[in-house]
Amino acid sequence: MKTIQLFAAFMGIVLLASCYAKKQDKTITKEKDSYTLSDTMAHMIKIDAVQLCDVNEELELSGEVSYDENKVVKIYPRSSGQVLQSPFSLGDKVEAGQVLAVIKSADVAGNYADVSSAEADIAIAKRQMENGEALYKNGIASEREYEVAKEDYRKALAERQKINAQIQINGGSGATASGTYTLTAPTSGYIVEKKVNGGDFIRPDMGDNLFTISDLKDVWVWANVYEADIAKVREGTDVQVKTLAYPDKIYPGKIDKISQVLDPNNKALKVRIRLDNADMMLKPQMFATVVVTNPLNEQALCVSTKALIQQNGKTYVVVYNNDHDMKIAEVNVLKTVGDKTYLNSGLAPGQKVITQNEIFIFQQLAGD
Repeated sequence: MKTIQLFAAFMGIVLLASCYAKKQDKTITKEKDSYTLSDTMAHMIKIDAVQLCDVNEELELSGEVSYDENKVVKIYPRSSGQVLQSPFSLGDKVEAGQVLAVIKSADVAGNYADVSSAEADIAIAKRQMENGEALYKNGIASEREYEVAKEDYRKALAERQKINAQIQINGGSGATASGTYTLTAPTSGYIVEKKVNGGDFIRPDMGDNLFTISDLKDVWVWANVYEADIAKVREGTDVQVKTLAYPDKIYPGKIDKISQVLDPNNKALKVRIRLDNADMMLKPQMFATVVVTNPLNEQALCVSTKALIQQNGKTYVVVYNNDHDMKIAEVNVLKTVGDKTYLNSGLAPGQKVITQNEIFIFQQLAGD
């Protein structure tokens, strides 16, 4: 008796599972004979035509936004010293001529001390020359003595000129007798690199730039291509660039340079994309995704990816003939590339499919 009861319970479970499966699969096996769109619903759908398209392959690369290194100005220190002040911060906009840093330099102070000595030497040499000229004209001194006095005067003048040139080299036009000099922006733009702050010391052996200025109207995106994908990228190929900051905005560009060596750190090849940045939305160091599209010299039926409906492991679309004639069609997907899906079968060129509110129409036709 107990065995019979267990068998009956088992058969009941099987029957329930069978009914549930049939209910879940009714969108596939049973479709309403007709469904008419209301006037309101007719304005809430979008329709797209099935086309025969060239099949493309997409390659997605990770990258980073950088400034255009051909359109930057790097500012170096003129001489060693201590930074007294640096009013601008990284990312600030500066105008040509604005002071980026004030630096106190022992070299500049020493040059001005040398100028004072040179001025005293000139005054002495000038008096000696004038005395020598008077003595020569009165026949007291020889011509050679007079010429020596003139030569000493010329040397004193040359020495002062040399020291003034050193001041221009070590401190520039903004140098002062107190030993300070200024670094100014040679062009307008944005500070994309800053390596010093007030109080920092600039060593004599420091050969690095202190500031970098770029107008950022054009930027570069450097993307990584791993070894298996190197054959899929070529100079001149169109790409689309997306950023985390603006996920809905697509920047069109082209690959304009491919490195010839792999990066030793990540074993990837670097490719460069130049982008117009007139709206100034792209900032250096932003992460970017670069989508490279390559044609495969093949053709297949294609529809908008928005038209696809997934149900019970299968893919469907709603075929639209008119507001009174719509039906569900199962399709076999070849591949999806972005907003376009390629099909192996299920539709014919020229057929129309619904791409907005298609799920609602699907449910109505399926009898849900």
